[in-house]
Amino acid sequence: MAKNILLTGGTGFIGKYLTDVLIANGFSVSILSRSDRNNTDFIKYYKWDLERNLIDENAILKADYIIHLAGEGIVEKRWTAKRKKNILESRTQPIELIYSVLEKNNKLLKGFVSASAVGIYGAETSNEICTENSPHANDFLGLTCQKWEHAVDKIESLGIRTVKIRTGIVLGRNEGFLKKLTPGFKIGFGTVLGTGKQYLPWIHIEDLCIIYLKAIQDEQINGAYNATVLDNTTNAILSKTLANLYGYSIWLPKIPAFILKLFLGEMSVAVLNGQRVSSEKIKKAGVHFLYEDLKTALSNCLP
Repeated sequence: MAKNILLTGGTGFIGKYLTDVLIANGFSVSILSRSDRNNTDFIKYYKWDLERNLIDENAILKADYIIHLAGEGIVEKRWTAKRKKNILESRTQPIELIYSVLEKNNKLLKGFVSASAVGIYGAETSNEICTENSPHANDFLGLTCQKWEHAVDKIESLGIRTVKIRTGIVLGRNEGFLKKLTPGFKIGFGTVLGTGKQYLPWIHIEDLCIIYLKAIQDEQINGAYNATVLDNTTNAILSKTLANLYGYSIWLPKIPAFILKLFLGEMSVAVLNGQRVSSEKIKKAGVHFLYEDLKTALSNCLP
């Protein structure tokens, strides 16, 4: 029988792409959902309710692997105290719930793979190239990622192989980061944010799915891995490349940092700062990226 992979966040941007990749590679897929959904020939849905701390344990008991993608968007709303709490708990609480079911039933998965983020290295811009061994930051993003990964360590304490995929900005067609960015650029109003010198570690959705597939299939994959392209892309480079693909040169002035801070509050650090992040470790593990040229990746993603 096909090995079963259970996804949290399976109906989101990354989850939808990854589900197709897993099915194409011979896995059966289960997805935890807050709403009722009809099963298909390839996907079975199970209910969970994080607010009530409820989960259909059959989903866990059936699974050979679990991939944890669930989590509220970092830049969807201003970072109020409540919003920060929701961002953190939407990532850690599902792991705690899954852990309790695994422990109670003495269930030993073949692997637990969790999303994480390059935000663990902090919201700042520097010339440093961050590796998986780089110091973790003590700002909101850094601490959130640390607590996220510490929750995964509880799964590892059960004797289960765990993998943490520290992801940068994910590029995909009409989804995620580009879904918010392209409307303005498409009509000729694209511009640079802040100084434009902040780095934007990115990865194409197809390459990210390859990494998750590798994390499932290769038992030697364990621990943290960065999932980004190291090409020194900055906000200015991405903005100019995107404008060029739409057939024009940026003519609007840069949006000053103080304007972004005024409208976004503390959340502005997520768009005004960024570091370079190395993908050498995952490449040495045998992953070959399909997209390492920004223009080619963006061309593939634009409608």
